[in-house]
Amino acid sequence: MKKTFFALTGIIALLSLTAVKLLAQGNQYVIDKTIPLPGEGGYDYAFIDQVNHVLYASHGTAVNVVDLQTEKVIGTISGMKGVHGIAVVNDLNRGFISDGKGNAAVAFDIKTLKVIKTIPITGTDADGIIYDPFSKKIFVFEGDGHAVVIVDPRELKQVNKIELGGAPEFAVADGNGLVYNNLEDKSSLNVIDSKAMKVIKNYPLTPCGGPTGLALDKKNNRLFTVCRENKGMSVVDINTGKVVQTLPIGAGVDAVIYDAANKIVIASNGDGTASIFKQDTPDTYSLLQTLTTQYRAKTMAMDQSTHKLYFPVADFQKGTKTQIAGTFKLLVYKPE
Repeated sequence: MKKTFFALTGIIALLSLTAVKLLAQGNQYVIDKTIPLPGEGGYDYAFIDQVNHVLYASHGTAVNVVDLQTEKVIGTISGMKGVHGIAVVNDLNRGFISDGKGNAAVAFDIKTLKVIKTIPITGTDADGIIYDPFSKKIFVFEGDGHAVVIVDPRELKQVNKIELGGAPEFAVADGNGLVYNNLEDKSSLNVIDSKAMKVIKNYPLTPCGGPTGLALDKKNNRLFTVCRENKGMSVVDINTGKVVQTLPIGAGVDAVIYDAANKIVIASNGDGTASIFKQDTPDTYSLLQTLTTQYRAKTMAMDQSTHKLYFPVADFQKGTKTQIAGTFKLLVYKPE
């Protein structure tokens, strides 16, 4: 058993190094496979627990769970009313799901996938959710409620709430006490002090309009915010709040990822493309690839070990937003 484990670990490490080398040389992403996922309903965030190599995909009233070492479905967490996001606290072996229609954060055991507790939260439309390792709290962002609810992952209860002044979308934590989140309706960026539990700054994102996804380059103090109204990705200097560059991307963007190892930024667009940029310097970027994905493949997650991209998506009746039953899946792309 030990020999098998170390052999598998070695293979994963080799694949990771190969992926970094390929992308550093300017090679591109290609389709690898499709992973069918069970169930019906809409979909939103995808999240990867890098420690355990597990992907969670929100799906209607449930979350599909995939083992990334085998790329097989290993379970489903069900019984919710309208799932959006997933966050994991590895120290506690617990995961948390934002149930927007249930006005709750649902805690589950990441080993058994069993629900531990449904935690009622004040406000409406629980959407984005992250774990902040500095405060050791779960942040649940409420789109309609214009607030973020703070949940204690150990005590499994709401402990605070912060008014945000607008409708929040994606958020990221820097691990040093600051949480950043986009306000979609205000086209601005909030900076939250996770110790003081308050908004300490708000930066306009002009020319960005309708910001959704957000990613952090911690080393270079840059944020990447993707915006639907102007079909752009803006690079923000977090020391000053200034937008230093805005790059054209596809329509219907939702998520963005920063690959620090390869210095690559990827925006997933609902029009069936992903815009992939090379970071030449912290303030200059060049288009590396416009990847063809699938209509409404607007969110994604990246495995930091293999650098593979996973896009949750379903097939739709031509010219409509009506899903075709039984078609939910993950599109998997690998660096070549």
